[in-house]
Amino acid sequence: MVTRCLAVVGGWMLLVGVAAAAQPDKAAAIARAQAHVRENPAATHFAPDQTFVVQDVIVDDDGSEHVRFGRTYKSLRVIGGDLVVHGTSAGIFVGVSQTLAQTLTLFTSPSVPSQGAIRRAVASFAGQPANSKAELVVYTRGDSPVLAYEAIIEGFLADDSPSELHVIVDATTAGILDSWDGIETSDAVGTGQGFFSGTIALNTNSIPGGYELRDLTRGGQYSVDMKNKQTGTGSIFTDSDNTWGDGTLSNRQTVGVDAQYGTAVTWDYYKNVHGRDGIADDGVGAYNRVHYGRNYNNAFWSDSCFCMTYGDGDGRTFNPFDSLDVAGHEMSHGVTSRTSNLTYSGESGGLNEGTSDIFGTMVEFYANNPKDTPDYWIGERLYKNGTSALRAMHHPSLDGASSDCWYPNLGSLNVHYSSGVANHFFYLLAEGTNPVWGLASPTCQSGDTRSATDTVQLTGIGRTKAEKIWYRALTVYFTSNTNYAAARLGTLNAAADLFGAGSIEYNAVAGAWSAVNVN
Repeated sequence: MVTRCLAVVGGWMLLVGVAAAAQPDKAAAIARAQAHVRENPAATHFAPDQTFVVQDVIVDDDGSEHVRFGRTYKSLRVIGGDLVVHGTSAGIFVGVSQTLAQTLTLFTSPSVPSQGAIRRAVASFAGQPANSKAELVVYTRGDSPVLAYEAIIEGFLADDSPSELHVIVDATTAGILDSWDGIETSDAVGTGQGFFSGTIALNTNSIPGGYELRDLTRGGQYSVDMKNKQTGTGSIFTDSDNTWGDGTLSNRQTVGVDAQYGTAVTWDYYKNVHGRDGIADDGVGAYNRVHYGRNYNNAFWSDSCFCMTYGDGDGRTFNPFDSLDVAGHEMSHGVTSRTSNLTYSGESGGLNEGTSDIFGTMVEFYANNPKDTPDYWIGERLYKNGTSALRAMHHPSLDGASSDCWYPNLGSLNVHYSSGVANHFFYLLAEGTNPVWGLASPTCQSGDTRSATDTVQLTGIGRTKAEKIWYRALTVYFTSNTNYAAARLGTLNAAADLFGAGSIEYNAVAGAWSAVNVN
């Protein structure tokens, strides 16, 4: 169900939707990157039986070029084979970011039929399956490349959450190698939060007889009422006088207002802070589905519908789930899927979740809404008691499950808990250890796992610089299988690009990673 729009050009695949004025420079950058791939096989692991699919192109103001490729081997998609080729407009090869460690050489004839792989995957699905399919792939996220199937099982879990379970099944042994869910949630099952944006301005669309909740100034993004159903397209909110909601949950428009506001603020954040034109950087807006299911305590992003979905909460412990930081979190999953595409399992899954927490929090600071004071708590307005939160970036282990520090088995945690290391790093980088926000942030020492115990003093570089470093690392240096060690390298490269190698900012990045045991 995860789809990407591509067009084939001369045997290479280029992204559709690149602005015409930018085509010549990007086309030249792609051509140079293709040449670098072929001419530097020791670095890129190129071989004649491989093809490379263009996924993204970034050209810096100084002429530096960064072209992201997916990889196929004997026409099979290579999971974990993606790479970013770095070069200059003068044709100089600078290097490559990737996690693939060897040139691929393996047989591509499976012993297990596709239906056998699907049966194996369905057996691991913890819910009611509806649809299934399997694709033969090369899986390289383990110690060595393996011929495998990526089986995708769609259905619903016991709490009404939709699931799009990706299961990697060994094509020789039928063993399960990996799995992750394509529905990326805010980890709020069984919890909730209030969302009150107060009196705000909304861009709407005029229609015969009134208005609809569609923002034509931000890619046409809109909000629909699912009317407590889990399937169908819902109904776009309409109104006769362009006055929406009344601040109470008894008015169904009120939830739609908050969702639409969160979508607008997140669009503006990426546009004005990072120069990104929408989630896919193509000027197209996503949409919101609110009033999903009954008493549903969660929110999620789905690539397949290019949309955010929000439950109403149970009304006892939780409020509806479209608070501002949750909206920013969910839309940021879409940004990740269209840049580094961090796989939603292991350490890369923790980095995926951490990225959404980081940018969801930065959206909250960007909005600076007096009804939702910015902070480093995640989902703090979901709970009716007003004192709980889903996660704490300054001290992740406060939730009793997340990890403050990196340790060898971190990748075995749920991705919402292994994300703590990324969250902790970002807080230390931006704010340091001083309790600027009244939030003391302990650091890690050798032997620490989930809980930090040290008191090393760090000085933050500020949110403005920290968010720029993380965004550049995500879009230029991270790949689908990036782990925490590679994230350290990627953010150091980003800091060097933005502020210079050996700069205060560069050294702060190194120090913040060391403070969470990533060395």
